[in-house]
Amino acid sequence: MSSEHQVFRTEKKDRVFWVVMNNPEKRNAMGDRFWKELPEVFAEASADTHTRAVVLAAEGKSFCAGIDFMALGSELPMLMSGEPGGRPKQQFIEVIRRFQAIGAAPERCRKPVIAAIHGHCIGGGLDLVAACDIRLASREAILSLREAAMAMVADLGSLQRLATIIGEGMVRELAFTAGDVTAERALSMGLLSSIHEDRDALWEAAQAMGEIIAQNSPIAVETTKEVLNWGRGKPVEDGLEYAAVRQAHMIPNPDLMEAMAAFATRRKPSFGDD
Repeated sequence: MSSEHQVFRTEKKDRVFWVVMNNPEKRNAMGDRFWKELPEVFAEASADTHTRAVVLAAEGKSFCAGIDFMALGSELPMLMSGEPGGRPKQQFIEVIRRFQAIGAAPERCRKPVIAAIHGHCIGGGLDLVAACDIRLASREAILSLREAAMAMVADLGSLQRLATIIGEGMVRELAFTAGDVTAERALSMGLLSSIHEDRDALWEAAQAMGEIIAQNSPIAVETTKEVLNWGRGKPVEDGLEYAAVRQAHMIPNPDLMEAMAAFATRRKPSFGDD
């Protein structure tokens, strides 16, 4: 378990790497330490050659309460000063762009990232799980794209990523109403893959899914994620061409040889680490 971080902890459970938001007193709100540590923990997860899937979870009653604007006062002085003019606005744009890049850490991680959502997942928290590959939740979970109620635009990825997950019409409803979405409704709209009775059951399900992913070829899983990410928003023909090029670069490889040998001898393949 990592002891370097203040608002995250990391843990390896067999072949699954856990990234756990660990600031329950603040409901895991996204303050200055969050933005510093998020890319660090995902870089650690991505570089670990033994683990093959990542779970993003949280301690406390809430998964994430969204951005902690009070804690980010030093980062966003232009919001507090009311100073007119172009320079403060340009500084604000630069801060947003930096947060956008940091918030994409789950998406950039080489390994599939499973979000295990319990309690409230609000605003920036929803941006974060939209950048994950798979989303599971406990039955009491509440998700909300809350920015319009705060006189803001969701600018960290939900409007762009969720459209490919649940469709643009659903995203428009969530963004315009800024309302709460239950786990059951999130499941019905395709935002969640499954729901579970409580946080313990949720964490068990996330670990089990990570272990299933870990049974497959790591080079194939990681390249599949790369192909899926690259093809988002591009014509099908471009995506097919990219997949063909990546396949040609990937084959032959030791995992393919192991898969063929396992098939010939009617056993399960055992894929090695990178």
